Amino acid sequence: MKAGRKPPADEKGAEWPAVGDWVAVELHDAAAAAIREVLPRRSQFVRKSPGKKIEEQVIAANADVALLVSALDGDFNPRRAERYLAQCWESGTRPVIVLNKADVCTGWRDKAREMERVAQGTSVCVVSAKTEQGLDELKKFLTPGETLVLLGSSGVGKSTIVNRLLGESLQEVQPVREGDSRGRHTTTMRELFVLPGGALLVDTPGLRELQLWDAAEGVSQAFADIDSLAGQCRFSDCRHETEPGCAVQAAVRAGTLDEARLENRRKLLREQEFLRRKIDPEARHVEKQRIKHLMREVRQIHRDRKSD
Repeated sequence: MKAGRKPPADEKGAEWPAVGDWVAVELHDAAAAAIREVLPRRSQFVRKSPGKKIEEQVIAANADVALLVSALDGDFNPRRAERYLAQCWESGTRPVIVLNKADVCTGWRDKAREMERVAQGTSVCVVSAKTEQGLDELKKFLTPGETLVLLGSSGVGKSTIVNRLLGESLQEVQPVREGDSRGRHTTTMRELFVLPGGALLVDTPGLRELQLWDAAEGVSQAFADIDSLAGQCRFSDCRHETEPGCAVQAAVRAGTLDEARLENRRKLLREQEFLRRKIDPEARHVEKQRIKHLMREVRQIHRDRKSD
C-alpha cells in the first residue's frame, strides 16, 4: 500500500502512518490503494529515534496491550524492564511482562519474583515458547478485537511466540549466541497478524536501545513505590542522597528497596530532563541562563580569591 501524499517538510516522523494505525484509503484497483487519512490514535508506543536526532519514533499505534518480552537467560534485565514500563505507562498501553525460555532456566521462579518486585502490580507471565509452558496463561491476554504489540531485544523469542500463538510457523527464528545470549535481527519489519481468536498481534524487530520520549509521568508511575516513600521524607525537596530523615534511603538501608532500582530512576529522570531541554525552547533558555549565572559566580569566586 502506498501513501497518497508526501507529508509536508515540517511534519515529523511520528506523523507518518505506523503499524496499528487505522487509515482511510482510496482503492485504485485490486492491487493498489492510496492512504488518504490516518485516523486519530488512542495510544502510541514511542521512543526517541536512535542516534543524535531529537525526534520521536512510533513503534506501534493503537495497541491495547504491550507484551514486554525478556528471556530467562543472559538477556534477563530488571532495569531494562523498568525502562519499558515507564514508556508503556506514558503511551497509554497496558503492559504485561513476559519471561520466556523457562525451559533453559532452573531458577526461573526466583527471577520471576525479582521481576514482580519491579512490575509493581503489572502481570508477569512465565513461558517457554519452545515447549509451550505457560502459553495458556499468556493467551488470557488475547482479547478479540484488541491489539497487542510484542516488544523486547533480539533473541528473546518474540518470533517463536508469534508462531505459537498463530498455530503455524510464519515467522523465521534463529538461535542466539551461546556466549551472551544475544540474538540477531530475525524480524526486520513491523508486521500485524490476526490471531485465531480474533486478537491482533504486532511483531516488531528487536530493539537494541529504548530511549524514553517525553515520559516523565510514565517514570513516576513505573517507580510509584519510590514516589510514595518520597512523600514521607523530612524535606519536600529531598534528593534521596545524604539528607537527614530521608525515607527512601532508610528503605535502601532496611533492604526493602533495591539501590539499583533507585539509581535507575535517577538515570531515567536525568534523561528526561536532558530531553526536555532539547525539545522545549523555553526550558533550554532557562537552563542556559542558569549555566551562565553559575559561571559568573565561579568567576567571581576566582576573582575574590586572587584579591585576597
